[in-house]
Amino acid sequence: MHFRRRIPSLTALVTLEAVLRKKSFTTAATELGVTQAAVSRQIALLEEEFGQPLFVRKHRAIEPTAACINLGATLAKSFADIAESVEALQSRSQDVLTIGATVAFSSFWLLPRLAEFRRANPGIPVRVISQDSPIALDDGEVDVAIRYGVPPFSDSTVIASHGDVICPVCSPDYLKRRGDGALGSADEFIETDVLDRSWYSWAQWFSLTGANIEVKPSLRFNHYTETIAAARAGQGIALGWRMLVGTFLEDGTLVQVDGGELAAEDRYNVIVPVKAKRSNARDLAAAWLTASLHG
Repeated sequence: MHFRRRIPSLTALVTLEAVLRKKSFTTAATELGVTQAAVSRQIALLEEEFGQPLFVRKHRAIEPTAACINLGATLAKSFADIAESVEALQSRSQDVLTIGATVAFSSFWLLPRLAEFRRANPGIPVRVISQDSPIALDDGEVDVAIRYGVPPFSDSTVIASHGDVICPVCSPDYLKRRGDGALGSADEFIETDVLDRSWYSWAQWFSLTGANIEVKPSLRFNHYTETIAAARAGQGIALGWRMLVGTFLEDGTLVQVDGGELAAEDRYNVIVPVKAKRSNARDLAAAWLTASLHG
């Protein structure tokens, strides 16, 4: 499509959009850094090309025609879209650091610590991608990620790894109501009910810890963040992954229930894409994540 044959001068269209927005030739000229005569000339050229007036000139005001208003709405949207695309392109060239992780890891572990990294590196814009589905690394969108699993991984290099311990947790109020003692069928169990069984179910946990208890969860969620929110609200006992709920154990909004501990089979891994180009921001983030993971 030879669109240049169908579109008038872009300079004239930019001028028209400014005049409509400012409702004044004079104010538009100031914004554009040109004279009022130059603005009037651009509008006159458009009116000549369209074969119709765009404005009704009054004594101290201008009034756009209906056709001019319709064209102006299209111009405003088009210029906004162009500005947004340019801004996105420029942000990619500014060494923006993109970190990927699961929703639970981002919410419970990464975000409470991210302020520390930003204070130490104020010039680095940070973007966090949180999703429970596998994060693709081949498109170059993610600079560094935290992946739960057992390395090696074909699409990434592992920089650091750390295991986790799983234990029953609940709110102090719930623990006070139930009292001390081993877990039993009378307890209210909160289940993280997902297809991904890297999140242990209560049945798995009891089987692996050697307990013979039939569990019928009274509350189920498909996101671990909701499971922990319910436990903190005193609605029952959840399986607490120490790396994720550590801040809640420290601030006392969660407490450990007498029921044993289980070392998780997989590990949290700080990874960088195999195909990614090295950058100062990525190296700083990888080093910080490694230190924080082992801290």
